[in-house]
This record gives sequence, structure tokens and C-alpha cells, in this order.
Amino acid sequence: MPPNIVTLTDQNFQSQIIKNAIPVMVDFSAEWCGPCKMLAPVIEELADEYAGRIKVGKLDIDDNRETPGQYGIQGVPTLIIFQNGQPVKKFVGLISKDKITEALDQLL
Repeated sequence: MPPNIVTLTDQNFQSQIIKNAIPVMVDFSAEWCGPCKMLAPVIEELADEYAGRIKVGKLDIDDNRETPGQYGIQGVPTLIIFQNGQPVKKFVGLISKDKITEALDQLL
């Protein structure tokens, strides 16, 4: 995992996301997902560009089934941006870096 991306699990989700002062972007993905692999470099770039201002985490939906269920994840990739522990923006499917950047910049 790249240094600016946190590996999330059902066990650490609450402490890493919900109880965080800065906005958090979570990438819900799976190893077998082609679009997830295409989006991964974009997520890594954003994690580097927004380091210290936004936390970025990645959660594998196959290894962690509880958290995706809580947030209604039905397809991957899904990105959810949290602010003050609450989901404020959700993207489903392969999306452009510009759309994600626009959403993040609105929170800063």
C-alpha cells in the first residue's frame, strides 16, 4: 500500500474514518475488479496531492463485508468522502480525477 493510503478493515474503520477531524476519502474496491485497478493510480495521486489535508483509505470489500453493507455498497469501485464522520459525497464506478478533485476542494 502506498504511504499516504491507509488500509481499512471492519475493525479499524470507526477509529480511522468516523473519528477523524479532516475529510476522509474511502475507496471501496476488490482485487478482481478491473475498474478498481484502473482507478488505483488516480487514488494514489490524490493521496499524495492532498496529504495532510485529506486522509485516504482503501477497503477491500471481499475481506471486509460489514462496513460495505453499512454504507450500501453494491458495486465497485465506490468512493465515499466523509466529513465529520458523515458521508457527504459518493461516486460509483470509474470516474475522472477532475470530478474527485472538485468534490475534495469543496470540503477544504
